[in-house]
Amino acid sequence: MCEPVDSVQFCFSKGLCAPVGSVVVGSESFVASARRMRKALGGGMRQAGVLAAAGMYALDNMVERLADDHANAKELATRLSNLKEVEMFLPIETNIVIGQIVPALFEKGVTAYKMRDVLKARGVLISPLDARRFRLVTHYHVTPKHIQKAADIITDIFEKELKV
Repeated sequence: MCEPVDSVQFCFSKGLCAPVGSVVVGSESFVASARRMRKALGGGMRQAGVLAAAGMYALDNMVERLADDHANAKELATRLSNLKEVEMFLPIETNIVIGQIVPALFEKGVTAYKMRDVLKARGVLISPLDARRFRLVTHYHVTPKHIQKAADIITDIFEKELKV
C-alpha cells in the first residue's frame, strides 16, 4: 500500500480509539524535518509515555475490530441508499459514509445543515460537508443497534419533517 510514496502518517485516534497520537514514517531526514516542524508549531510534549501506551494498546487491541466499523458503515449506507431523498456515494470501504440531498429536495430548501439540526435533536450526529453533502462516521462506540436506530431516525425525518 505504501510502496509508491516516500512518507506515511498514521493517526491512532482515528478508528483505533486512542485518545491522541500519530506516527510519521519516512527517511531519517524527513522524520527529523517533521520533528522540527512539529516543535516549531507547538507540538512538543513532555512525558508522552502515558499517551504512547494508549497508542501501543490501540495497535495491539483495536486493529482487528476496525472491520466492525467498516461493516457498520456499509450497513448504514445500504439502509440510506433505499431513501429517495438522498444519494449515497458507494461503495463504502471504510468507516466513513458520505451522501447528499437529492436536487429536488435541495431546491425546496432542505440542506445538509438543516438535516444536521433535525437529526441532532433526535440524537444522531452528522457533519455537513457543504449545503448538499453530509458525512457520517462509525467508530468503536457505535454498535449494530445504533446503526439500526440511526437509519430508522433518518428514514423517519424524511417521512415526517424533511419531505420531498
